[in-house]
Amino acid sequence: MDNKVCRLTGCEFPLFAFSHCRDVVVAVSKAGGFGVLGATRFTPEQLEEELAWIDAHIDGAPYGVDVLVPETIDPRVADFHDNAERAAAISDRHRAFTSDLLGRYGLEVPPGEVVRYEGRAGITPENGYAQMEVAFRHPIKLIANALGIAPPRMIEEGRKHGVPVAALVGAKEHAIRQAQAGVDIIVAQGGEAGGHCGEVSTLVLIPEVVRGLAEAGHDIPVLAAGGIMTGAQMAGMMAAGAQGAWTGSIWLSTVEAETSEAFREKMVAARSRDTVRSRCRTGKPARQLKTAWHEAWDGADSPGPLPMPLMGMVSEPAFARIEKAVVNGNEDARELVSYFVGQGVGLVDQVRSSRAVVQDFREEFAEAVGNLVSTLGD
Repeated sequence: MDNKVCRLTGCEFPLFAFSHCRDVVVAVSKAGGFGVLGATRFTPEQLEEELAWIDAHIDGAPYGVDVLVPETIDPRVADFHDNAERAAAISDRHRAFTSDLLGRYGLEVPPGEVVRYEGRAGITPENGYAQMEVAFRHPIKLIANALGIAPPRMIEEGRKHGVPVAALVGAKEHAIRQAQAGVDIIVAQGGEAGGHCGEVSTLVLIPEVVRGLAEAGHDIPVLAAGGIMTGAQMAGMMAAGAQGAWTGSIWLSTVEAETSEAFREKMVAARSRDTVRSRCRTGKPARQLKTAWHEAWDGADSPGPLPMPLMGMVSEPAFARIEKAVVNGNEDARELVSYFVGQGVGLVDQVRSSRAVVQDFREEFAEAVGNLVSTLGD
């Protein structure tokens, strides 16, 4: 395939695979797609190890990195300088609420041990910038940013290193602001998506963004994101003006993914209506598989979700403990197992390899295009 986004990134087939797992990134890129490593869960030192491993195993295929440099900082956390200060700001009530919730499912975690953090890990500007510096030391072919306008420093470094900059948006006006800031690729992500997302559906958002950019005089390729789990959906979004697909949830059900066996089993069993857009994992609206965790935090007795990144300092250690408890035989804890996943989870009916997913996308894409051409011919 030969379009602008393929030429910018060097990919063969414009199926972009966002994943926190380096094995998925390598498998997808080597199969002709484009793997993108989500960096936010790593410290800068850990990211260096991950990217060095990718470089050693990807056989020269193109790949990218996704970092999070939040544009807007909640005033409640704006004056904190490091994770130690942030952790100290988490109230006793939030700690006790978390401890009690976990205790109902057989996880005994004293309130004083609820919060954990590691170095510069977490969704903060300083961590995002540090990750960005690490990423540009490697032969990446794309760097992406979400949660606001791509920072000038990222765009400047992208120009310096010859690396295109992508930005995720959930509305037409956001796409135009990103174009004015100088990004090279727009990832328009609908509300069906897993993780941080807006409220406009992908089907509406893609043509709206494509049309809006053109009317504003911006010749910038758009990738469609949100609920895309098949090659036929990818073809449909490209018919609507996108130049490829940015996918995430589909890779969570692969054998290489970082997800646990318990979560993959839940994915196969889940319906599209089993996800929820909630602040109770990161502090910002993010779609995930709904469990008793979400019902409790979004309930009337909850102290309310904390702002980003404090919420993650409570939730991520909790979910790590939940996964470990299930592995160790705690079946009650399985009720709490969750992860970021979109409404497309209802289309997952089996666990496959990442290479098989890429191949299925290619075949379904070709079949969908062929069917459309045939219909036009009739």
